[in-house]
This record gives sequence, C-alpha cells and structure tokens, in this order.
Amino acid sequence: MLNNTYIHIPGVGKSLEQKIWAQGIHTWEEFLEMEDRISIPSTRKAIICEEIKKSSERLAAKDYHFFTQCLPSAEHWRTYPLFSESVAFVDIETTGLSQRRDRITVIGIYDGRESKTYVKDINLDDIVDELSKYRLLVSFNGARFDIPFIKSEFPEIEFKQLHIDLMYPLRRIGYKGGLKNIEKILGISRSEDTEGMTGFDAVRLWKQYERGDKDALAKLIKYTNEDIVNLKTILELTYPKMVEKALNA
Repeated sequence: MLNNTYIHIPGVGKSLEQKIWAQGIHTWEEFLEMEDRISIPSTRKAIICEEIKKSSERLAAKDYHFFTQCLPSAEHWRTYPLFSESVAFVDIETTGLSQRRDRITVIGIYDGRESKTYVKDINLDDIVDELSKYRLLVSFNGARFDIPFIKSEFPEIEFKQLHIDLMYPLRRIGYKGGLKNIEKILGISRSEDTEGMTGFDAVRLWKQYERGDKDALAKLIKYTNEDIVNLKTILELTYPKMVEKALNA
C-alpha cells in the first residue's frame, strides 16, 4: 500500500489522492508512466513526480525516518508489508494505569518469528537496546498507553520508528472494542490458561509474583506473549480490508 500512497507528498491530501486513484493510477510507477493522462495542474504534477522519485529512492534504502516524518501517523499502517522484515509487535503490562504512580512490569516484543520478554527487576532495562533494532512498531492502543508509559520510564528511547497503533485502522473497517473482543470476532483463540484474562488480571498476577508465586509470573508472560503474537495475526487478517477501505473511501 505504501507505493500506492501520495498523501505523504507536500500539497497532496486525501481528496487529491482519491482523484489520482479514480483515474486508474495507483502505484508510483503508474503515475510516472502515465503522467500525461492525469488531469491535474502541470506544476503540481511535476512536484508529485519529483517526490515520487525521492520516495522510491528512500523506500529502496529502507529509510523509515523519511516516511515517519512525511506520512501522517494515522496512515503508518500502509507501510507494513514493505517494512515487515523489521517489525516489533509490542505490548506492556503495568502495576496500574497511571504513568506517574505505576511501573511497567513486563514488555513483550514479537518480531514475527520469536517472542522476547522483558521483566521488571530482571532484564527490563534491556528494552532500550532491543527497541532500537526495529524500523516499525505495532501496538494496540499503544499511542495512548504503551509508548507513553515506556517513554516515562525510559526517556532515552527516542521512538523514531514508524508506529502502527492497530486500534485506529481497525475502527475504520468496523472492528471496535478492545483487543480481546476483536480476537473473538476474528475467531482467534487463547490458551486455556489465559482465556478470559484482562489487564486487571495481569496486575493481580504481578502482585502474586511479588509475594513469591513464580507460576504467576509464568502465566503473566504467557498472557503477554499471546497478546503480541495475536497482534500480528490480527493485522495480517485485516490488512486487505484496510487497503480496500482506503482505495474505495
């Protein structure tokens, strides 16, 4: 979807992007090949052509900073297929909802192949180096919760990556509610151990672990790992609908 995108180009909004698509011009390559057929002012057309060439160069170089800066954050989902080789699906657990009073207990990272877990007072500080490895982050409600919480505890993390907060593109295609509700709608099941668990259960499990219950930590980690693995499943199941919605808006 990224190389179908024009709204990252200065002066191009969604209405012009839709106008370009409506003329049967979808990809950057098609625009350059058929620019003479596109009915928009020549000056603007020339600017778009130059920006397409620049965008193609930046994409070939996997320059995620370029797209982070020029692509509206609500449209970062468009980058997924072309940056999925360097993606981190991210989820955190905390002692509560307040960034001032509460602390992160667990951070889960899934790169599409392997899950990694970072735990308070064990290896949580390693998350600073881990997050720097990725060009693209994917979360659910992460823009309002996970990322600000991580920034609060680790201000040295700059978060220059592309970031897909799945909650918003999912809403646009009709999937509302929390992560667990969307999993059920899509037929994604949880393990018997974690079925029905919520964030409040995650807080309770951490408190049990602090009282010496190691099994509680194991269950908490399992719950977090299912969250991050399911994020990938949800994104890949719904991505075609996101594309269809964008192209036919």
